Amino acid sequence: MTAPDERTHASPADGSAAQPAVTLDHCVIHVSDWSRSNAFYRDVLGAEVVARGAGWVYRFGAQQLNVHGPGVDAQPVATIPVPPGGSDLCFAWPGPIREARAHLERYGVGVELGPVERFGADGPGWSVYFRDPDGSLLEFISYAAP
Repeated sequence: MTAPDERTHASPADGSAAQPAVTLDHCVIHVSDWSRSNAFYRDVLGAEVVARGAGWVYRFGAQQLNVHGPGVDAQPVATIPVPPGGSDLCFAWPGPIREARAHLERYGVGVELGPVERFGADGPGWSVYFRDPDGSLLEFISYAAP
């Protein structure tokens, strides 16, 4: 396995120039209740909740979750659109994982698993798993020492 600092952008098989560095801008979740989900993502995850058309988006710095829910007729959608409770997302926690667990407990959010060792975008870390109000699986990963 290549260490994160040794990654390179692959060149296409035809030998043409390396591909541009593409980054993730946003992804989509689906919720069943706006007020409940807005409160959860704002209070527990620290999202900036932004009104957009008939619905909302959740911003986390430079990344965004576009949210499908009641009253939103999004087009186009995936061949099999994600249902409420059908997402699996990981968020980077800025401190030790024990602080993430304590944070969840303060908000009455049950920890389903963890802390457990995992491998994320920045390499090895420690994670706790929990669920949003619709049942989507969420994860906090910390790259700080446990």
